[in-house]
Amino acid sequence: MTLEEQVNMVIDDFENTTSTQILEILEKIMPEFKSNLTSEYLQGKIQKIIDLDNESEKKKQCKALRPYLDWYLQGL
Repeated sequence: MTLEEQVNMVIDDFENTTSTQILEILEKIMPEFKSNLTSEYLQGKIQKIIDLDNESEKKKQCKALRPYLDWYLQGL
């Protein structure tokens, strides 16, 4: 399965996708961003989510990062 297909699957079934799966996909697409600043910002956000204990809070924070998935599909 290509990375693009994985991103589409996450977007299509976001509510049933675990925060771990979402974060794994975000980490895979991070090197594709043209700006190092964007990648560094995203890495910081991912780390903050990983450090959370509550899965529902992790999921809530992941929703805020969903535009990165959309940007990836749009060609960054």
